[in-house]
Amino acid sequence: MQSCRAHHSDRGSQYLSIKYTERLAEAKIAPWVGSVGDSYDNAMAETINGLFKAEVIHRRGPWRSFEAVEYAKLEWVDWFNNRRLLEPIGNIPPAEAEANFFAALEKPDMAA
Repeated sequence: MQSCRAHHSDRGSQYLSIKYTERLAEAKIAPWVGSVGDSYDNAMAETINGLFKAEVIHRRGPWRSFEAVEYAKLEWVDWFNNRRLLEPIGNIPPAEAEANFFAALEKPDMAA
């Protein structure tokens, strides 16, 4: 199966450019746009952003500086990936589940 790279767009003006479309074709990249009026492809990002705003921005503000927000964001992302226990994956952090997944790929299959 041949892989195909895709460039995501929100149907912006770049698709009015013939040169842009030609360059995507040269690079064997398929222009990809979601259906109009939905955000299914952005749903995960929007959920994470909303969670971050609820748990950090609104709960811990008001903020004194941009740097304070940036540092809080780094702390939250570290916690979210490395220490948050997630029930659907066995009450382990997402980073541990990812490490387990890739470790399992490296193990040779055992014969029956």
